[in-house]
Amino acid sequence: MEKVKILWADDEIDILKPHILFLEQKGYDVATSNNGDEALDLLKQNHFDIVFLDENMPGLSGIETLEQIKLDYPNLPVVMITKSEEESIMEEAIGSKIADYLIKPVKPNQILLSLKRNLENQKLVSEKATQTYQQEFRQIGLELSNQLDHNEWIEVYKKLSRWDIELEKSQDEGIMQVLRMQQDEANNMFSRFIERNYLNWINNKTTDKPVLSHTLIRDKVLPRLESSDKPLFLILIDNLRYDQWKTIQPLIEESFRTEADDLYYSILPTTTQYARNALFAGLMPTEIKKKYPKYWVDEEDEGTKNQFEGELLGEQLRRFGKDIRFSYNKVLNLNAGKKLAENMANLMSNRLNVIVYNFVDMLSHARTEMEMIRELADNEMAYRSLMLSWFKHSSLYDIIRFISSKKCDIILTTDHGSVYVKDPVKILGDRTVNTNLRYKYGKSLNYNPKEVFEVKNPEDAFLPRLNVSTAFVFARNNDFFAYPNNYNHYVNYYRNTFQHGGISMQEILVPVVFLKAR
Repeated sequence: MEKVKILWADDEIDILKPHILFLEQKGYDVATSNNGDEALDLLKQNHFDIVFLDENMPGLSGIETLEQIKLDYPNLPVVMITKSEEESIMEEAIGSKIADYLIKPVKPNQILLSLKRNLENQKLVSEKATQTYQQEFRQIGLELSNQLDHNEWIEVYKKLSRWDIELEKSQDEGIMQVLRMQQDEANNMFSRFIERNYLNWINNKTTDKPVLSHTLIRDKVLPRLESSDKPLFLILIDNLRYDQWKTIQPLIEESFRTEADDLYYSILPTTTQYARNALFAGLMPTEIKKKYPKYWVDEEDEGTKNQFEGELLGEQLRRFGKDIRFSYNKVLNLNAGKKLAENMANLMSNRLNVIVYNFVDMLSHARTEMEMIRELADNEMAYRSLMLSWFKHSSLYDIIRFISSKKCDIILTTDHGSVYVKDPVKILGDRTVNTNLRYKYGKSLNYNPKEVFEVKNPEDAFLPRLNVSTAFVFARNNDFFAYPNNYNHYVNYYRNTFQHGGISMQEILVPVVFLKAR
């Protein structure tokens, strides 16, 4: 392994001989200089991994040398060493993007710690994360062997999501494979859990049930609405997974405190048409169709399937006796987002403001259909990174900061998540069968019942029946449906894409977060 090369510039470099010997004994290669000009010459002639720089040198000062180093080598870490504790000098050095700041007299172990902090930090963090997950792997395995309830499944998924994010810092491909295997095992067991319990939950055959799409506003939004006299903002980012929320959380927490970091259960199918309509209506799909037929659009009908969300929300609020002023705002493109950001002041007279952002859902579909997006987000980590990059520069981020400036609170949520699909499951049907890869409905569907969750009677799941023989089937875990015709082309095109509609922790267990303005 090549030695780490250090350049140490100090006008009293001879006095520092013991420190240099100490570093050389630790395996570092140290070059020295007693002035700024010579240090800059050495940098031109050699590659160095880090620079230790005395602030108070005759001739070219440490600050002046630092400015030149940062101009020529912007990514080279520089540790400033000084006798002075003056705040102005510290601020000037920090403003020039130093990697560390040490006060003389420095001890050898301080230097060593600074080196590890700056050169080995990522490696040390990676090793620590890997070691800690190895210890927790067995604990999660023991939890999965129990009969988990709906709250315990939320905790398991939170842990697995946390490790997914933590271990992305790791260069250990082996530990990532172990995590993926444990996620798959958990998803298989979660699918069985949903199959055993879902119909009982939605048919009120048990009181031990989670918050679901159609009870979210009743259980999570209305209580917050009643407890504050300021406008409340409900922001729904379509198709937002829990790990994506955790990725943008640090940015949001610059303006808000996270007071509740919860998950709720999306209904099936985990798609916008079903889950989001249910969320805003406070009703299951067939209940919406029966009670408000003008607001429900079947899948085979033409037109947008979610064009009446604002109206459904108004009906739900009236059913619960909430005669309040509210707004419903949907952002489908960049211009709509900018326009909403410019008009935020006009929303402050409402008790409740709903903002729906469709970006993540569009990103998911674009990733499937566009080769460039597919390459940019070819795995879970890259998908999170792309989402974070969008959020940093989005009108939504501006809107959230505006809400904070008005000291208003936010409930941030979504309608469903998505899962990275890998394994094809063969299914046969006629031309009337829907196109979604994670669930199918129609008549005369042909499939292996052991490979799917089947709902032969759609009314049992409060889903519309189009004809006498209509059935719904849902894919589990990382599966996706593929037709036998042109099978290989179809599988290769859709494998390793993000899809939704079926049963997985990533699709069903989705965030609902309460944010308190700082």
